[in-house]
This record gives sequence, C-alpha cells and structure tokens, in this order.
Amino acid sequence: MHPVTQYFAHVPDSHRIGLLIFTIALFWHLENRQDWRLDFRRWRHALTNARFTLADGLVQVFLGLLLLKELDWSDTHNWGLVRHLPFATNSFVHFIAVFLILDLLEYFYHVVMHRYGYLWRFHAVHHADPHVDVSTVLREHPGETFIRLSFLLLWVFVTGPTFWALMARQFIQIVANVAAHANYRLPESLDRVLSYVLVTPNVHHVHHHREQPYTDSNYGDVLSIWDRFFGTYSTLAADKIIFGLDTHPEPTDGASFNHLLLQPFQLGVADEELTSPDVWSAEVNPVSVSAESAR
Repeated sequence: MHPVTQYFAHVPDSHRIGLLIFTIALFWHLENRQDWRLDFRRWRHALTNARFTLADGLVQVFLGLLLLKELDWSDTHNWGLVRHLPFATNSFVHFIAVFLILDLLEYFYHVVMHRYGYLWRFHAVHHADPHVDVSTVLREHPGETFIRLSFLLLWVFVTGPTFWALMARQFIQIVANVAAHANYRLPESLDRVLSYVLVTPNVHHVHHHREQPYTDSNYGDVLSIWDRFFGTYSTLAADKIIFGLDTHPEPTDGASFNHLLLQPFQLGVADEELTSPDVWSAEVNPVSVSAESAR
C-alpha cells in the first residue's frame, strides 16, 4: 500500500475539490440524462444550494487548520485509539480501523443532530430541501459545518488516525455522500444486495422523507450496517417518498438562500411564500424519486 499511503499523505486540497466537482457532475448527468431542457428552476435550486459552499468555506478553513495541528500532535505523541490496536503498524489494518471507527462515530453524530433541538435546527436546513438531488449534498448551514467539524476534531483526538488514512476516508466519503443524495434510484434487485453494507440512494431517500419516523432513520454515513445493528434501518416504497420536512415547508420553487441562512433562528416559511401556483416537478428520469412525483 506504499504508493497509496504516499499519495494520500501529500494529497493537495485541489484533488478533493476536483473529486467533489467531478462526482457531482457525473450524478447530475445521470439525473438529467433524459431531459436536457434548460430548466431555470432546477438550475436555480442547484445554485442556491451551491452558495452554501461559499458560506461554509471560512468555517472549513479555520477548523481545517486546527485539524492539521491536531493530526501533527497525534503523530508526535503517538496518541489515539487506532495507534494502539493489534497490528496497527500495518497500513491496511490501520485504514480499515480508521474507516470503521470514524464511520460509526459519524453515525452517532448524525443521531445527535436529530435528537437535540438546537442542533436539529441547523441540520433541518439540509433536510427541508423539497427537491433532493446531488446539489442537496452542498446544502449545509455554516452553523452545522462548524458543529460537524467540531465533532470531527473530537473524533480525531480520540481515535488518532494518520493524515493519509483520514484523507483516504474522506475521498470515499465524498463519492458516497454525493451518490446517496442523487435523484436516481438503483434497481431494487441490486439495491437489496448493496444496501446490506452501503448507504445507497434508495436507502438515503427514505431518510429525506418529510415525516417521522422515516426522517429519524437510516443515519449511516457510508455504511448502512450501523442502522441495521442499532435498529434504525427503515425502508419505504419509492412512490411513498416525499422530500422535505412537514415542520419546515418550503415554497414549491424553493426557499431563498437568505431565508435558509436565517432558518435555524426562526420558525418555518411565511404562509404567503407557499402559494406559488406553478408547481415544479423535480422528476428527472423514470426511476428516480422526486418530491412532486411522489405526491
């Protein structure tokens, strides 16, 4: 694994950004491959979600610098759980241990964001999207970015991963998270096999259903095994899924970016904003789930 560890030990940020852009472009193509019409509303929705990357950038830079210092400290002091496991000096064993432990901790983080009111206010900005597609993966309130990366700092302090192992996991995480949010469904026969281990789009769509208990299920980040183990795994037929949140209704053409930034500090959307007569159908191919087609 030496070439792999060397690459991820020195991987520039531009490679991660490039992977994110490429993955979003790939799944955007899959979502829209049967309809190349210039749909202003679809693009406006995507661009609104994409604006969060700018708002989140400063938070990511600041906490990213703290993360680098923390990783250096762990290296210097040989600190962390995974560094003291049997065969921890083996690169493969180290990576598998880092991946599994961090994925489990990300599951717990996700549960916490749903269970505790003020944390949920920030996470609800992501969930309230009534037209889930690949752009939804970018729709994270900067407040949640701060909370998520603060938890990551805690996870890294406890586990003590090497820089290369953390970066390798993040590459897998980028692809998995974008794919899970894609408005595209796998064939049920294939999904039944993959979803025993992985969070597929079919699985994650259930998590984005607008009502409980489905909203509070399928918390997995990359792996679905934790949901199965802890009893939070749910299924729901595609034609029953309605994206968004019943507690945070948005206008059919989507809430404004400014409203979404303020959403954690106020209640819902004004009634007059919900009366758009032009209902946007987000369906992009015959086997995808969409908010409007599921109604």
